[in-house]
Amino acid sequence: MSQTTLQRILYIEDEPDIQAVARLALEALGGFTVATCSLGREALEKGPGFAPDLILLDVMMPDMDGPSTLKALRELPELTGVPIIFMTAKVQPAEILHYKSLGALDVLAKPFDPMQISNQIRAIWQAAQT
Repeated sequence: MSQTTLQRILYIEDEPDIQAVARLALEALGGFTVATCSLGREALEKGPGFAPDLILLDVMMPDMDGPSTLKALRELPELTGVPIIFMTAKVQPAEILHYKSLGALDVLAKPFDPMQISNQIRAIWQAAQT
């Protein structure tokens, strides 16, 4: 990753309430520019044009789950190197290792704290920069 600033986040989440809370927290508290998608297929269409610095990806979704979406995003030249953080309630150590083995930078637990999510993402981002 050559970028040092995190500005644009593509957030893929099928639950409207969770999507709205996270987007508000990331924009209002984190100062990020956020594009949201409700489905994996929508992210494949919207993602390249948005040119995100980071992708937040829900694991459990209809149509394409998080791991399938990650695999498909990695096949798009514009998004090949964009770091991805999974968001899920499934955060047992073995599950986290599995998600990281698929290529995720890290995993954020759901439910998340809206007041802390921007700081958590920045901390993961900073750790990956070093």
